[in-house]
Amino acid sequence: MTLVWLPFDPAELGDPPATFDYEVVPSVEHVPASVRDVEIFVPPYSVGPEVRDVLPRMSSLRLVQTLTAGVDNIRDAVPAGVQLCNGRGIHDTSTAELVLTLTLASLRGVPGFVRSQDRHRWDWGWHESLADKTVLIVGYGAIGAAVEARLAPFECAIVRVARNARDGVHPISELSSLLPDADVVVLVLPLTDETRGLADAAFLGSMKEGALLVNVARGPVVDTGALVHALQAGRIRAALDVVDPEPLPEHSPLWDCPGLLISPHVGGSSSAMWPRAYRLVRDQLHRIARGEEPVNIMSGDY
Repeated sequence: MTLVWLPFDPAELGDPPATFDYEVVPSVEHVPASVRDVEIFVPPYSVGPEVRDVLPRMSSLRLVQTLTAGVDNIRDAVPAGVQLCNGRGIHDTSTAELVLTLTLASLRGVPGFVRSQDRHRWDWGWHESLADKTVLIVGYGAIGAAVEARLAPFECAIVRVARNARDGVHPISELSSLLPDADVVVLVLPLTDETRGLADAAFLGSMKEGALLVNVARGPVVDTGALVHALQAGRIRAALDVVDPEPLPEHSPLWDCPGLLISPHVGGSSSAMWPRAYRLVRDQLHRIARGEEPVNIMSGDY
């Protein structure tokens, strides 16, 4: 029978295929004896170097199903001939909620309210609204679409950008002409050779004065040095769920930049994640058991 390694109890899947064997492997720091027999591997949510190290030992491996949307930290370690599937659909809800949280908190001055509360001070003032703003979503996949759905009631204009043009979506090649008109720029694209350092000095310099950059993609999509310079100059503001490097070192200049809100890479870390993770893994296993093509197969750069 096909052996499946899961990082959680298979009972969480409800009705997983009965034709498969399951072994709970919450961590591969201690590698089970069945390492040569496992055919389908669902790594833990947090993929560390130990996952990369164990992959070459899985001589029967056919498919790796991650619980993350991004696979940049594991992709090059997956053996040739083994299918790699990402967790597209698991984090749409949670990450889109965080985009809205970071955007509204930044525009409405919530970090300042918290600091004033800590000092027992009643600091009244005017702040910006999301209403009437133009929001540029860079990376219009499943999460980008989920972001748009949650922005819809806020009376703002949405501009969509993806790798390639399609109906209602601009190609990334037009980004430089779109940035100057955006009040909020949301980065939701995967980390690839093409997107690494995308938000560089030229990108940030093209943004509207006072615009807000929201990054829930990957830290290296943004040039950290260029961002620090832009923030210290007061040209733009930013809200980052991801940074480069992670975790952010204690003495990084980012911590003290004005107009910056940082969350510690928690886009997918909410109660919404696990029900969607279980559903995706269950449906994927049933698809494989029926001899069908898996979903979310990673091919090319994406």
